[in-house]
Amino acid sequence: MREAYLQEFGLRVPLATAQSPDWLEPVRQAAIDRFAATGFPTARDEEWRFTPVAPIAQGTWRQGAGSAAGVTREQLAPFIFGHPEWTTVVFVNGGYSEALSSAGPLPAGVRAGSLAEALRADGAMLEKHLARHASIESSPFTALSTAFMRDGGLLHVAANTDLTLPVHLVFVTTREAAGSVTYPRNLIVIEQGARASVIESYVSLAEGASYWTNAVTEVVAGANSWIEHTRIQRESERAYHVGLTHVEQQRDSHYRSFTLAMGGALARHNLYARLNGENVETLLYGLYLTRGDQMVDNHTAIHHDQPNCRSWEVYKGVLDGRSRAVFNGKVFVKPEAQKTDAKQTNRNLLLSDAAKVNTKPQLEIFADDVKCTHGATVGRLDEVALFYARSRGVPAEKAQRLLTYAFAAEVTAEVALEPVRDELDRLVRERLGEM
Repeated sequence: MREAYLQEFGLRVPLATAQSPDWLEPVRQAAIDRFAATGFPTARDEEWRFTPVAPIAQGTWRQGAGSAAGVTREQLAPFIFGHPEWTTVVFVNGGYSEALSSAGPLPAGVRAGSLAEALRADGAMLEKHLARHASIESSPFTALSTAFMRDGGLLHVAANTDLTLPVHLVFVTTREAAGSVTYPRNLIVIEQGARASVIESYVSLAEGASYWTNAVTEVVAGANSWIEHTRIQRESERAYHVGLTHVEQQRDSHYRSFTLAMGGALARHNLYARLNGENVETLLYGLYLTRGDQMVDNHTAIHHDQPNCRSWEVYKGVLDGRSRAVFNGKVFVKPEAQKTDAKQTNRNLLLSDAAKVNTKPQLEIFADDVKCTHGATVGRLDEVALFYARSRGVPAEKAQRLLTYAFAAEVTAEVALEPVRDELDRLVRERLGEM
């Protein structure tokens, strides 16, 4: 099926390039050449052997039209956390919607908006960072995203600027986009000494519709910067979602991530963090909730390239029905990365006999003065805890929900923004009540 994408590139990209700076054309060309050479991954590829991408690779996907016709602010209200004063940048079916977006009070030196508009306006900062960190070698999906990128969210916070209110990037798919593919491309650059909170949401107004979202986000954390990044995937349960988040961290920076995956027939997210300076801290938390025939895959990689850095990773999954999950977490420690402190944990709770998890935490350590641990568990609810709850008069079904919620709440509690944390807590309780 790769020929269809090559033909589409030949038809669409000349128009896109005419609206973009000259430096972007060779970037797009290199990306499509990479995809032409590799095609889609198969079960023979180690990184994809548990992830059946055939429904994507063999599907016929038209390009998203980017139309927001008929979408109202009232329809988006359930996804906005009840804070209209936050800067919210909305994209519908792959295209930026100025009418649905809202600009909160942004301090001087902060830019939040559409990547396509920024490419038309100027390009010095974009040329330095856009498509420079998320390697097209890492995945054919990243190569396709780079070749076809048209729009997405841009957040640039100047040095020593404190962005007190969050910026929310919202990607909405409607029923008109059924059968289409979109390529959201996000760039988040937080300069030296700056602070920011970013929320990245993928939501659907067309439950039951089948479509494909191929998203890439590049995050640049300058020296002594602080970033909280929350990624929420609530696509249609018949949709396909493949995403990559690539994080570049400089010395003394702090990056805190929380990822929630509860939508999609097939949902894959790669999260890569590279610690490029001393005294860097990276915290990765994740929760995935699956039911029916859903398939959710989380691949993470933390690269400790410099000494005296810390990383902490906790991912949890709750699976019901015939659903499946994959977790593959890697920590790489270079020889020069002495005094590394890294911990990685993956825990999975199976609510049915048919649910299945493939988990593989990995450490590759080439330094001798480090503290690195990893572990994974797959199991059912503790029978002793269930018996204790039942002995106190709690009905069996309610006891199971309470214990399952407590299992999941350990990671949702790590979200620093209270309104986001409260809403995620509500979503988890609502979802567990349906499982």
